[in-house]
Amino acid sequence: MKARDVMVTPVITVKPSSSVQEVAKIFLERRISAVPVADDQGGLVGIISEGDLLHRAEAGTERRRSWWLSALAGDETLANEFVKAHARSVADLMTRGVISASPDTPLHEIAALLERNGIKRVPIVANGQLVGIVTRANLVQAVASARKLLDVPDSDATIRQKLLAQLQQEPWAHTALLNVTVTDGVVNLWGFVASEAERKAMRVAAESLPGVRAVNDNLTARRMEGWA
Repeated sequence: MKARDVMVTPVITVKPSSSVQEVAKIFLERRISAVPVADDQGGLVGIISEGDLLHRAEAGTERRRSWWLSALAGDETLANEFVKAHARSVADLMTRGVISASPDTPLHEIAALLERNGIKRVPIVANGQLVGIVTRANLVQAVASARKLLDVPDSDATIRQKLLAQLQQEPWAHTALLNVTVTDGVVNLWGFVASEAERKAMRVAAESLPGVRAVNDNLTARRMEGWA
């Protein structure tokens, strides 16, 4: 699946000139925690989230530091915190240089972007225009709505062949001491593996194949000389 298959569209946006109060109302009314910032041409220029509104003067939640912590923080940090607490427009609060992706980006790459950058959403941009947004929740929804393939189950011989071929492509799998038998869709794993992690991964690989009804794990985890 790709970003276009799960992205939310059209996207709720605000402008750089929008007020902080307008953004706060959008968060509450639409039950969202962030909103992309778009220019008059629909181009993505930033993003603003609930985190940007945590320390606000209106709510009395601006950061309060002792005199010695203020001295350690430095003038630039203190100035930035003042802006966060008192700025009136989105342009002064939004995060610029937003990480984005295209509609054709595979979901595994979207997941990697979210994880690697510690973010919760990725705006989707096509031809310079903001066309959608993918959140962590959208990825979870994709997992929940996925349907098993309706193909005719493979024969036992085909299941065995596919499993061995897949494992031989995996760098973590040591197949020299592995044997696989398949009877009526039930996979039996025999032999030795280098770790419990490899053992679990082999079981998962077998369970994920179409036509497999059950997996009997007869593997023995044993560190062998010369194995990583």
